[in-house]
Amino acid sequence: MAQQYTGKCQCGAVNYTLLSSPKTTHACHCFDCQKRTGSAFGISMIVADDDLSLTGELKSFERIADSGFKLTQFFCPDCGNPIYALNERRPNHVVLFPGTLNDTSWFEMERVIWKSRAQAWCPIPDGVEVFQESQPF
Repeated sequence: MAQQYTGKCQCGAVNYTLLSSPKTTHACHCFDCQKRTGSAFGISMIVADDDLSLTGELKSFERIADSGFKLTQFFCPDCGNPIYALNERRPNHVVLFPGTLNDTSWFEMERVIWKSRAQAWCPIPDGVEVFQESQPF
């Protein structure tokens, strides 16, 4: 990676720097991601937790994901913007939400997960790996 990538919440109270490229990227069509985003899917990138430097206070919400694993989501307590999640299935990794990046021009989607729960009107891009449910790690 030639540069560091930065991001923040909507109000700017939470800021971060990503120190490496993501391990993988995906769009998730599970029902919980639809609720979290208020949209048809959520976009995530898996990064090593040591590669994320974050400032600002966060609140968290814990739930059991559709995959059956515990998922803890972290968000700005001021504007409510989700920043990242921890998934017990992926120790030493963070599920960063790339919509919070300051520059998304470099971001590329690699796969779609939970296609079985995708909205019928939502097209799946050509050239991405597709999983009907959760992806294997």
